[in-house]
Amino acid sequence: MSQGQPLSPASKLLAGVELGGTKCVCILGTGPEDVRAQERLPTGEREETLRQIEAVLERWRAQFGPVRALGIASFGPVDLKPGSPTYGFITSTSKLHWRNTDVAPRLGRKLGVPVRIDTDVNGAALAEGRWGAGQGLDDYAYVTVGTGIGVGSIVRGRPIFGMNHTELGHIRVARKPGDTFPGVCPFHGDCIEGLASGPAIEARAGKPASQLPPDHPAWDFVAHGLGQLMHTMVLTTAPQRILLGGGVMSAQMHLFQRIRDELKRSLNRYVEGTELENGLGQYLVPPGLRTMSGPLGALALAADAELAVAVQQAPVASAATR
Repeated sequence: MSQGQPLSPASKLLAGVELGGTKCVCILGTGPEDVRAQERLPTGEREETLRQIEAVLERWRAQFGPVRALGIASFGPVDLKPGSPTYGFITSTSKLHWRNTDVAPRLGRKLGVPVRIDTDVNGAALAEGRWGAGQGLDDYAYVTVGTGIGVGSIVRGRPIFGMNHTELGHIRVARKPGDTFPGVCPFHGDCIEGLASGPAIEARAGKPASQLPPDHPAWDFVAHGLGQLMHTMVLTTAPQRILLGGGVMSAQMHLFQRIRDELKRSLNRYVEGTELENGLGQYLVPPGLRTMSGPLGALALAADAELAVAVQQAPVASAATR
């Protein structure tokens, strides 16, 4: 909510939806200092969940007035290819009843405003760059460890995009010696999400991650796997900083030092850089926005949607004045 800063007029309001694997968060405002409303909903059956989201957005429109744009930060995979007939659809997700779901076009039509969709981790990364621990950096990454594992990689100020968005949560990693756990990913078994996500930890240990003490042996395997993920990121996109968020990380802060140690051991002094040499305590860090990275990521995407429209209209407006 507002923390003492002047509130923006209602005519400037933006709406966002963070659509996660277990919950979704609807948010209304302009940024971290100006959040007018926020509502959490369980991510259940797709039609019922989308109807509930639409009902929240309609109620806010009646209460606060129309918004200027909508941002959606969604679990994936998501079709982000411009011009694709299924742009804005959730595609081959492990949540089978959400496959091939029209999300962005449907919600955009409902509100009648510009809409931008991206992955939940890309959204969170963009929010961290705008308002959080990624400020001032052109190259950084946001990693979430929770129901799944995802990575939002920002290179030269923008999320990586090629034939589609990246899915680093599903890379194969070198297994810790003696680790025979088969993994829980329905696509790959022992990819990093299959080895170290919340459901993987519960399947491995027989208890939810939140109930495990710091000295539980399962954390050795989790930290090793996440250290391997960090190793891959350092050697590919070479981020200036890596932000580690999500439910598992926020509840188990001891993991930060374990992962730093695993990364240092794995790199074995191969990579040189002031970011690494100055201490991994400033390199692998919690997100600056804490648990608000995701919801604010949706607002950051809404702001980008509004800006894109303004840029498109600028030449028209300029020509009309000549």
